Amino acid sequence: MKKTPKFSDQVRAKKHLGQHFLKDENTSKKIANTLSLNKYTKVLEIGPGTGMLTKYLLQKDIEVFAMDIDKESIAYLQQNFFLDYPSLTNNKLHVLEADFLKTNLSDYFGEENFAITGNFPYNISTQIVFKTLAIKEQVPEFTGMFQKEVAQRICEKPGSKTYGILSVLTQAFYHAEYLFTVPPGVFNPPPKVDSGVLRLTRKENTQLPCSEKLFFNVVKLSFQQRRKTLRNSLKSFNLPPNLKEEKLFGQRPEQLSVEEFIMLTQKIEAHAISDK
Repeated sequence: MKKTPKFSDQVRAKKHLGQHFLKDENTSKKIANTLSLNKYTKVLEIGPGTGMLTKYLLQKDIEVFAMDIDKESIAYLQQNFFLDYPSLTNNKLHVLEADFLKTNLSDYFGEENFAITGNFPYNISTQIVFKTLAIKEQVPEFTGMFQKEVAQRICEKPGSKTYGILSVLTQAFYHAEYLFTVPPGVFNPPPKVDSGVLRLTRKENTQLPCSEKLFFNVVKLSFQQRRKTLRNSLKSFNLPPNLKEEKLFGQRPEQLSVEEFIMLTQKIEAHAISDK
């Protein structure tokens, strides 16, 4: 396959957009291969930039929706990709100038399943995850590159200082795997930190046995004061003394598994119902 022209000659990486463009063929191919292609035929790539990852996605039996807010990147893809890779782009590539965080994705996917991947801008990477959680019923798989510490936090297990809100909320609905680390030298310009690639595979059952809204609130409140025990950080729920004395409420948030946070939410929910 013909290599993509050097991006630096045509498009500037913009600091305010958190752009660090991939320039390494092997890394791009490895990220493309993180997709299992199970339960979907369409993939949304967020922040395609130079198209370094896009061209490997196009080699797969999927439709690729390359979405970027950067007008220069969009112009580059439109002007070069359809000319350079006509056999691959025919009815398979859709270049979209849009802000993922503000876009109604049903405009492009309706109610169909689709996967999400990309070399995500560091400055909005956690927001991308939270929006994905909001549309999880349509996203059976999510892969991509984050700042290493963010990728590790998403995949972290209980008992660690990096285990937090993002870990619990993501793992409530997805199986999270940290796949591999990527050094700064594969980017232009190189970031000051390592990057990490992960894969999220949606669980078979995403229906929680408690209020999802309350679960989110409990997790967020718990970690906002992570040095305190749960009986102190969850005071705003006005829990009765007998409930607060239970062992679960005597722990700190990083000690609880996803299942225990669900149990905690069920107890708070049951109290709220009985108190009415």
